[in-house]
Amino acid sequence: MSLSTKIMDSMKEAMKAKDTVALEALRAVKSEILLAQTSGSAEGLSEEDEIKILQKLVKQRKDSANIFEEQGRKDLAEPELAQVAVIEKFLPAQMTEAEVEAAVAKIIAEGNFSGMASMGQVMGIASKQLGGNSDGKTISTVVKKLLV
Repeated sequence: MSLSTKIMDSMKEAMKAKDTVALEALRAVKSEILLAQTSGSAEGLSEEDEIKILQKLVKQRKDSANIFEEQGRKDLAEPELAQVAVIEKFLPAQMTEAEVEAAVAKIIAEGNFSGMASMGQVMGIASKQLGGNSDGKTISTVVKKLLV
């Protein structure tokens, strides 16, 4: 079942349950997917593209929640975090930092990389391999830690 179909089914369930937070999050996902489909190539979106869209939406909401928290607006941060939880249901299981560290260490050993000068190369390979299972910030943190 495609992501669009899963989103539509979840939207119907949210409407029936009158879950406004979930409905708002799902509408945002649907909107981003439709926007990407109409502005992109003729063959449609790949599963990787859909995952990138979901990760982008999760990151946006987490960033917004952090800003609201810094400003002392918990009333605005809570709905953002609730939307994150709804969107994350459609993402593949995320790797722990230890799993990311093991994978990056393997990449560094196989490529014989050393020093911060090779960070871009390691990040490129790691992002391709771990892209859907970990966010870029975690990958970047681990790569910096291991290349020092």
